[in-house]
Amino acid sequence: MSAAVKYNGTLRGWAVDPAAGREGAAEAVVADGVLTALTWLSGSDAEGLGPDGVLILPGLMDLHAHFREPGNEDAETVATGLAAAAHGGFTTVALMPNTTPAIDEPSVVSRIRAAAAASGSPVRTLIHGAVTVGRKGETLAALGELADAGVTGFSDDGSPVKSASIMRNALMYAGSLGLPIIDHPEDHTLTEGAEASEGYVATVLGLKGWPIAAEVGSVARSIALLADVVRDVPGARLHLTHVSTAAALDQVLLARAAGLPVTCDVTPHHLAFTDEWIAGARRFAWEASGDPWADGALVAGPFDTSLRVNPPLRSPEDALACWAALADGTATAIATDHAPHTEVDKHVEFGWAINGISGIETALSLVLAGVAAGQLPLATAVAALTTGPATVLGDRSPVQPGLRVGEPADLVVVDAGASWTVTAAALRSKGKNSPLLGRDVPGVVRLTLAAGRVAYEA
Repeated sequence: MSAAVKYNGTLRGWAVDPAAGREGAAEAVVADGVLTALTWLSGSDAEGLGPDGVLILPGLMDLHAHFREPGNEDAETVATGLAAAAHGGFTTVALMPNTTPAIDEPSVVSRIRAAAAASGSPVRTLIHGAVTVGRKGETLAALGELADAGVTGFSDDGSPVKSASIMRNALMYAGSLGLPIIDHPEDHTLTEGAEASEGYVATVLGLKGWPIAAEVGSVARSIALLADVVRDVPGARLHLTHVSTAAALDQVLLARAAGLPVTCDVTPHHLAFTDEWIAGARRFAWEASGDPWADGALVAGPFDTSLRVNPPLRSPEDALACWAALADGTATAIATDHAPHTEVDKHVEFGWAINGISGIETALSLVLAGVAAGQLPLATAVAALTTGPATVLGDRSPVQPGLRVGEPADLVVVDAGASWTVTAAALRSKGKNSPLLGRDVPGVVRLTLAAGRVAYEA
């Protein structure tokens, strides 16, 4: 069915609507793309409909993805990225500015919007602008012009804003524009040449360690700058992306408790994988011990370069802290950090591989695996993929996720009780750099509707 077609049909399953604070067996009717009725079922009408079966969810929203266009279309284009997003259940995706050229002026924003329109996909494309010119960390980009062009935030993702002075000015300027700074927390002076998270696994494998202090120190600096700025610019907001360590999450918790306008997200791969996977283990974080050699967990070869990511995969304790942060509200959102790469960039020695996992199509499956393992209630997980990201975007969010009768249907239908095999052929993304290739994962997306139109249908 064409992506331009408005959907008509009746859907039955377990509905989860975090905006309404409700979940349960339900029947949804969509006519000419509009959700015309949502009936909550009980008794015999609800028989066979449960959270382990067909799910009806608001369309998912991704705060952090890389579609590579312009500049590296061999790895991904806007069109293939949107197709992958729809396959993963996402109806809104925010793109990061580390393209070539960087998204540091309105003309690049226009190019990406034109590519999205040409794709014919109804999935919404949001765009984050760069903090500094060329993302070089030397001069602030034209933040006002980018804001006028409709960007949803500012980030030098892939690199931290090295200068504290520039970061402070960026928080002030963006705050006056009502937009967040989306910070990549990393201290490059501690991570240069690093290959894996510092610890037992990296030591045994002979990989140069990436210290936790590189994330913790950067988070502390950004929060301190925010605390200083917000006194004069109350609209200043800081969002810390792909936070991966318990120590950094503790700092976010304290800052939020102090009333500072700071949010953060965690990624599906930091929730589900640990550094054990680099050694060849293939158990999820909630099953891991931290020592894959001691208990025979090694089932694959070591040094799979799809596992080289920034920040690196952490210990099981850090992964479980990411789940806990979602549960207690410290982490507002799950963001995929979808980072497709070509074989040329990944089929090299581990330490030479470019960082990144192609993950927008497997994100929901990994989250559902954690829900099934008891790491998080289903409703909380769904909120982290829908209403949580919308909260971070604030007024720039094009949709407030929810199952709203009378509005164009923006939803995803997922069979949580079914599984699918992740293969290169099954992935719509050009990026096949996934450690899940050949593995069965739960949660088959059956239908994705964006603004009432079919974005994906199995």
